[in-house]
Amino acid sequence: MALTPITKRLVPDDVFEQLLGEVVDGSLGAGDSLPSERRLAELLGVSRPTVREALQRLSATRLVEVRHGGSTTVRDYQRHAGLDLLPRLLVRHGELDPAVARSIIEARLSIAPDVARMAAERSARAEQATRDALSGALSTLEAAGDPVERQHAALAFWDAVVDLADSIVFRMMFNNLRHAYEPAIEPLAPLLDGEVSNVDAYRAVSSAVLSGDGVAAEAAADALLRPATVAMVDFLDDFEHPEGES
Repeated sequence: MALTPITKRLVPDDVFEQLLGEVVDGSLGAGDSLPSERRLAELLGVSRPTVREALQRLSATRLVEVRHGGSTTVRDYQRHAGLDLLPRLLVRHGELDPAVARSIIEARLSIAPDVARMAAERSARAEQATRDALSGALSTLEAAGDPVERQHAALAFWDAVVDLADSIVFRMMFNNLRHAYEPAIEPLAPLLDGEVSNVDAYRAVSSAVLSGDGVAAEAAADALLRPATVAMVDFLDDFEHPEGES
């Protein structure tokens, strides 16, 4: 473990972040026991209640199991953690994790067409303001002037589609995928600019959704996202496994 003392102005969040980093980065593996509260407090230079709060937060994220009066055991985050951990996994030590980025890119292709279909099927009963939000997002995308701005506009477009789908599960999934993706917008923007510059494809999705044609909305969403998804997955695979690397 590579824990460092915490200054008072950073507690208790930084205690949580350090412990989270030890789990996510593999310094603490599944099944490992954390030091006692007393020992952690000594190592970090903080109070035991601060350590206890951090451990409770880790337990709430299902990364550790805290046993009353016993040890705190690390859990396998790949089996127990939720999507809220994605932002931490995507960018580690200031660097993009290509495997996690690939998973996010693949997930959006799997999810977005279904969301578009559902949005189309439910758009007729949506409030006019919700329908207008999709048209407004499309106009913002049309007016966007650079790759990063277009990325943000595209996220707003899909945010409006998710609203029309009226699904709390898809909403929460989108929230977590968006929060994971946002820190990587700038490095990924040039690679995805061909997609977000394809305004006609976004118009096709918007038109199908607002007209209530679920089949067309699903097909339009797939046609919009698939080319860039394939290109991005190939790029990230090559980045993660350069030619000639075993």
